[in-house]
Amino acid sequence: FYAEADSRRELWERNYGQGVVAEGLVRRARAVGGTWHLLAVAIDGCSDSVNTIPYLALLVEQVPGLEMRIVDSTVGRAVMDARRTADGRAATPTVVLLDANHDDAGCFIERPKDLQAWLTENDGKLSTQALFEGKMGWYQDDGGASTVAEVVALMEAAAAGQPRCDGA
Repeated sequence: FYAEADSRRELWERNYGQGVVAEGLVRRARAVGGTWHLLAVAIDGCSDSVNTIPYLALLVEQVPGLEMRIVDSTVGRAVMDARRTADGRAATPTVVLLDANHDDAGCFIERPKDLQAWLTENDGKLSTQALFEGKMGWYQDDGGASTVAEVVALMEAAAAGQPRCDGA
């Protein structure tokens, strides 16, 4: 996926190359143990994909038993359609957590909860451009921490027998 990414190439490279996953989150993910898979549906030009997927890749590199496969929205259409946003859209990224048997164990849809709350709160108050700039600033300040924390929490919930889909 990354090798074929044309859109937002510089941001993909920056987020992956300069990204850091907090050691506490790595420890929590490792403590879950077992084998887990992330199936991510992403688009290289999607501002949410470029600000989440690189950080998940960094987590995967540091957690034995955790792997990720990224597919585009054409290949992953059914995955997106089955896990829509709260307002009914199929969105990227859609990240599905699968257990060792490749059974659905949870999902993360589109963006972190705190960012979604900010966008919802400011929709209609700010221009489309101001919303976009605010979103991108939020992502830059957050550095992937919220996304990784939410996915690690999904892993912990699934391991405890309480799978959930965040963002739906």
